[in-house]
Amino acid sequence: MGEDIKTTGFTPADKARFAGRLAQETDLARVLFEQDKFSRDGHMVGFEVETWIVDHNYAPSSINQDVLETLDDPLVVPELSRFNVELNCAPFHLKGDALTQAHKSLTDLWTKCNDVAHQLDANLVMIGTLPTIRDSDLTIANMSPLNRYYALNQEVLRLRGGQPLHVNIAGRDRLASEHKDVMLEAATTSFQIHLKAPADLAHLYYNASVAASGPILAACGNAPFLFGKALWEETRIPLFEQAVKMPGPARVCMGSGYADHSLIEIFEENLRDYEALLPVAYDDQPEAMRHLRLHNGVIWRWNRPLIGFDESGAPHLRVEHRILPAGPTFIDMMANAALYLGLARTIAMSGEGGAGGLAFADAKRNFYAAARFGLDAKLEWPGEGEIAADRLLLERLIPDARAGLRDLGVAEADFLDIVEARVTTRQTGAAWQRKALEARGGDLYALMAAYCERQRSGAPVHQWET
Repeated sequence: MGEDIKTTGFTPADKARFAGRLAQETDLARVLFEQDKFSRDGHMVGFEVETWIVDHNYAPSSINQDVLETLDDPLVVPELSRFNVELNCAPFHLKGDALTQAHKSLTDLWTKCNDVAHQLDANLVMIGTLPTIRDSDLTIANMSPLNRYYALNQEVLRLRGGQPLHVNIAGRDRLASEHKDVMLEAATTSFQIHLKAPADLAHLYYNASVAASGPILAACGNAPFLFGKALWEETRIPLFEQAVKMPGPARVCMGSGYADHSLIEIFEENLRDYEALLPVAYDDQPEAMRHLRLHNGVIWRWNRPLIGFDESGAPHLRVEHRILPAGPTFIDMMANAALYLGLARTIAMSGEGGAGGLAFADAKRNFYAAARFGLDAKLEWPGEGEIAADRLLLERLIPDARAGLRDLGVAEADFLDIVEARVTTRQTGAAWQRKALEARGGDLYALMAAYCERQRSGAPVHQWET
């Protein structure tokens, strides 16, 4: 989904050609995997951060094209809405001080972006859902002017028979909203981690990523408000799932189960179960797997398998861990990355199919419980039964993550100290936002002023004063 397309509409011939190429490339991926042609090189990690552009009143500012043109940096790209951009960093070998290097790379890019935003009388902010956004801001007029977004919107509505999209979220309050486009998706901004692993281990990391998602999310919530309503600790989760809902299997989901033998199984499921949303016909050779990768790009599993290519041209497999919100600060996000990477390593290497003995149904229940209740969630865990999320993290999973980082050769344990302090103080970004809003008499704009001031400090959220 990272590149634009040349059309916003598709003919039956486009769809037939795409289906044929998709089947051919999926078969080829299976053959290449069986022939050991996928990369077995060591672990690498990369990151994406989706950010908001806001004006000086903390309302969304629809100027991403101006920001991108002024900045002119290939690592900063458009998002669905005109008030979002995405920052990327080049991948790092997962060893030594990789997270410190990534932290510096992203903060340097962030400073560069914000300098440009300031020239345009705006600011950037990292937060899961923007408390000051209004339902009326999420319209087609605020969609980034790229064909792929217009085509996506058109195809989602086509599959829905023209019926509007409905969002209904029951949390501390209840939110009901109806939209005739997919722009509700733009209200969800995330921090995404790409973990490239040797091909023969990739399915184990995928399974481990699914298993770990619940407890990780419990420690990292930063999206408690939308349209003036107090909803889930991670309102992004139900919002995104409902924002592109259409007939057939869910496009935004935890998936249907673990991978048994390889990640190719997930791409075969894509071919079997999902209608093509963007049936663009390319002339590339099948080895480029353009159609397979585009089809996968509009199936948003919370842990999404990806196929990419090494510098040598060899295909590789990686897992895109999509559950985490943007913010509150870069140090918090790197701490979240340390928790994910270390825990994924320990669980993947546990010898129980990569899932640490956690049933998929329990992993799925854990994920939604954590999204709704954060550190107050009750989770299921092998050897523990039902256990409070904070206790599970402090007593078992943070130590497991430390062991996993050591096993990978990553010397970044200080980042896990931040997670531990956050869980101990029970001050996630979501918890801070709720306390700060109450202290300001329900004034969302005053909340955002305080949030942005503390984000600029760079201090981890557990140290923020209300």
